[in-house]
Amino acid sequence: MIIPAQQIRAVYDDKTIRVYQAYSDPIADSALEHGTYVSPPFKMSRMTWIKPSFLWMMYRSGWGKKDEGQKRILAIDITREGFEWALAHSCSSHRDPTMSYEEWSEFKNNSPVRIQWDPERDLFLQPLEHRAIQIGLSNEAVELYVNEWIQKITEVTYLAKEIHEFVQSNQLEAAKKLLPTEMPLNNYSSDTAISTTISEQLALSPKLDD
Repeated sequence: MIIPAQQIRAVYDDKTIRVYQAYSDPIADSALEHGTYVSPPFKMSRMTWIKPSFLWMMYRSGWGKKDEGQKRILAIDITREGFEWALAHSCSSHRDPTMSYEEWSEFKNNSPVRIQWDPERDLFLQPLEHRAIQIGLSNEAVELYVNEWIQKITEVTYLAKEIHEFVQSNQLEAAKKLLPTEMPLNNYSSDTAISTTISEQLALSPKLDD
């Protein structure tokens, strides 16, 4: 099966969609205790990136071993409405060739959400031809994420460790069986207008070659 170069894949149902983040002990402990992020230690003023792809999160965090700030892997279930809002109010991190720099700069400055497509990763964290979406939240998007969208936070650090150990011992089938089942998100919203807006926003993301 050929996977489109830019396709959203995630664990989801009709109410929520799962994204991943990696944080330090203080932020992770606080989030698990409160069921959402609390400031402090979480910094509301910083852009926070959410990733629907488990393996891309493993690449970014080095299976939770990259550094102290990314040692705890969290699975965050957020509302579908929140995810849709983020996509509908997004701007690509890369300028679309059809837009002038001034147009793109203004659009970016007025958008609380950034979209970036990076190569998806395999079990060895090597790049694949298709891409995974990363979503950066800032300003009002962070407020909504923390106060409204988050429904549940689960720690998956131990799952990451178990999968990594299977990969290291070349037990790839065992590792694959533990991977979260991520399915294509083909219908962005049950609301046709919202779905159309999201499609238009994502269409502005340039088709990157590297």
